[in-house]
Amino acid sequence: MAEVLVYVDHVDGAVRKPTLELLTLARRIGDPVAVHLGAGADAAAATLAEYGAVKVLTADAPEFADYLVAPKVDALQAAHEAVSPAAVLLPSSTEGKEIAARLALRIGSGIITDAVDLEAGDSGPVATQSVFAASFTTKSRVTKGTPVITVKPNSAAPETAQAAGTVEQLSVTFGEKSTGTKVVSRTPRESTGRPELTEAAIVVSGGRGVNGAENFSIIEELADALGAAVGASRAAVDAGWYPHTHQVGQTGKSVSPQLYIAAGISGAIQHRAGMQTSKTIVAINKDSEAPIFDLVDYGVVGDLFDVVPKLTEEVKTRKG
Repeated sequence: MAEVLVYVDHVDGAVRKPTLELLTLARRIGDPVAVHLGAGADAAAATLAEYGAVKVLTADAPEFADYLVAPKVDALQAAHEAVSPAAVLLPSSTEGKEIAARLALRIGSGIITDAVDLEAGDSGPVATQSVFAASFTTKSRVTKGTPVITVKPNSAAPETAQAAGTVEQLSVTFGEKSTGTKVVSRTPRESTGRPELTEAAIVVSGGRGVNGAENFSIIEELADALGAAVGASRAAVDAGWYPHTHQVGQTGKSVSPQLYIAAGISGAIQHRAGMQTSKTIVAINKDSEAPIFDLVDYGVVGDLFDVVPKLTEEVKTRKG
């Protein structure tokens, strides 16, 4: 069976959930070969093997941390030359999509971004995408070169499938231009204790109906009760009620959780574009004509200031 390269998203060897999803999807089209760049390969190898990686190609060099994405593209290009894979899979993060685009250009291949599913086809992997502000679902395949595909988080449930996970060193030569942009400082993101928005299984978002930054606490309380991430509509962000890093929508982040709860959000097309691929959508809005109700699986017509606190209490009660 052909091999499939999987770029490993990790923090010092702690493998992030989107990578486990990629390994699960990769097994549908071939034998996953994980590419781990930077420190922590020994810690990551066991996890990668548990989720199906037949090999783990590793490379550690200061260039991966000291410069922007170009050194990582050098490494993936080297892995591509070493393996001749059937496809290259990366997470649909900001970094993942930039690496994917640069790699596709270098190896002369087509690219598919923001896939939500992946299956084997007679002429190569077939990717499912949600396009045109999530108005249509398409199936696409790359017709030139090795398919380079980025996949949205939560597109597949990670499934274990123990494999050999043989660790091999990857020889990487960095191009002269790869060290042209140096990272001079980093500021750690302040931890809220909540899941990362784009990776969360549950997202609770507030919109214009929250009516002020001081009222977002009721959205946060429901999120904390559910173990969810907090999102916000563009209207709420533009009003200064919640940080832009939490904006869900066409000009914010795209999410695809198992459960998406929209409180006080009308359902403008730009917001729908960022959450329409959620598996189950619940809306709470006092306007029964709000466009969001055309999209949802469950709708509650009511004042969020009445509904959300009661829902929070019910969740806490059921959790004991």
